[in-house]
Amino acid sequence: MDIEFVRDQFPALKRNFIFMDNAGGSQVLGKVIERISGYLVHHNVQLGASYKVSREAGEKLKYATSRIARLINANKTEEVVVGSSTTMLLRILSLTISTQWAEGDEVIVTDTDHEANVSPWTDLKEKGINIKVWKVNPQTLELEVNELKKLINNRTKLVAVTHASNVLGTINPIKKIAKEVHKAGALICVDGVAYAPHRQVDVQELDADFYTFSWYKTYGPHLAVMYGKYDELLRLNRLNHYFIGKNEVPYKLQPGNFNFELTYSTLGITEYYQEFYRHHFRPEKDENYQTRLTKTFDLIASHEEKLASILLDYLNEVPEIKIIGIPKAEAARRVPTISFVHSKLKSDEIVEKVDGHRIGIRFGDFYAKKLIKALNMEEKNGVVRVSLVHYNTPREVRKLIDVFKGIF
Repeated sequence: MDIEFVRDQFPALKRNFIFMDNAGGSQVLGKVIERISGYLVHHNVQLGASYKVSREAGEKLKYATSRIARLINANKTEEVVVGSSTTMLLRILSLTISTQWAEGDEVIVTDTDHEANVSPWTDLKEKGINIKVWKVNPQTLELEVNELKKLINNRTKLVAVTHASNVLGTINPIKKIAKEVHKAGALICVDGVAYAPHRQVDVQELDADFYTFSWYKTYGPHLAVMYGKYDELLRLNRLNHYFIGKNEVPYKLQPGNFNFELTYSTLGITEYYQEFYRHHFRPEKDENYQTRLTKTFDLIASHEEKLASILLDYLNEVPEIKIIGIPKAEAARRVPTISFVHSKLKSDEIVEKVDGHRIGIRFGDFYAKKLIKALNMEEKNGVVRVSLVHYNTPREVRKLIDVFKGIF
């Protein structure tokens, strides 16, 4: 991977600072910034009017959402629901889909997820919905499908699970999980926030019923998207004005509409992936968009695996360090979100000593509170988390390691 080409696309990387809290929020592509500015200068009007600028704005936003649909391989643009955050979109989903359920119906959540994909479902207990918890294996730190099978029954309506843990970094086998969930006649809702910055998302291949992620962790603005199979979205009741009908998908699920300039700016992300491909590969006529995207993300994953390997190799050699997650840098099994605890130092003590070196890492529970509690990490003030993405460099990782050596 041409790291200089990549880093040139992110204006913030020209600063004398190392960004390694990317799972909390990645840096933004220059193309995204340009799109936001361009929209506000040239098309900052309300949609739906008959005059030319309004019609142009509508076409631009329609095109942007079609590119989002293409990026995640949705069947149609209407399957793309845009919202302010993944947390809000999942809350909207729980409020609308639960009206179809009866007292005694069941939802399964995990104890590894960010609370965004937990609280909207556990709060349904007030409506008489039973909540079951699919617990992580405390030895392997993985969710085991056989344990899920024990929880599913004919009252199960939905299974909420993360594609990749924002603490463990572990990639869950969503396609395999979806198969078991659908076999039971239930739906699967996937939080892809910690996965989408690192790997290709193909919602048809995964067979996910609902899939969410945040653009601000995927090199874009503070905005989020939820994919839903069209028929499932159609069944949902509206959460918008009374005159917006049930058939108006996705508008019925976008109260107050979506943010126009930020939605338009996501074009900068889809364009970046295309330019990344053209820069690194010789385009072949018979290659479709999804094949090119696969090659792009395979190269990104390879680079990220090298970064993770440098850091994990060091951490594995420190006797006082316990890695929370898979200890090897296997791109097929984990993303480069790496968490650990120290036997003698609390997590906040470590991070505060790193801060002065102009390196941004973080400590805490990262809203995966149930996981931190299950692993008895509360007394450590959570974990230390180093979250890398493909614009990070081996030199940056080695600089962090040099700082760690002065602390441990």
